[in-house]
Amino acid sequence: MTDSTVQQPSFAFIAASWAALLAGFCAYLVGLFNAGMQLNEKGYYFTVLVFGLYAAISLQKSVRDRAEGLPVTGIYYFLSWVALVLSILLLAVGLFNATLALSEKGFYAMSFVLALFGSVTVQKNARDIQALRPLNSAPNPDAPAFPSRDAEGSN
Repeated sequence: MTDSTVQQPSFAFIAASWAALLAGFCAYLVGLFNAGMQLNEKGYYFTVLVFGLYAAISLQKSVRDRAEGLPVTGIYYFLSWVALVLSILLLAVGLFNATLALSEKGFYAMSFVLALFGSVTVQKNARDIQALRPLNSAPNPDAPAFPSRDAEGSN
């Protein structure tokens, strides 16, 4: 593990991260909803967005795990990179071949990037907040998963 210390993210940074994620995600969805595309095209672009968000969060987690000395398999790390690059390439190829105005293509690209950025920062904030929680607030590994009937006072 490294000697870097985790600092509590400020409320402003947390709010800005969520705002970026929601602004990018909602703008992209509103653009899709209002687009004059066939439903299969809309589905393609929606799937690329969801795939990209998942890939960005997964990559952020695996990069940070490695930086903190936590085990991450090489195949998972590699696949996280491949998934993120693929999502960006799929969006780029889709927009390049789309019959959209250049301004619409730019809108989709920018809202996609904003959503990816927001997802990474929200994940970072969640990880930082989790790391700062006191150890005694962690779940007890010796506690039973489900309460027994005796503890509930069954009749």
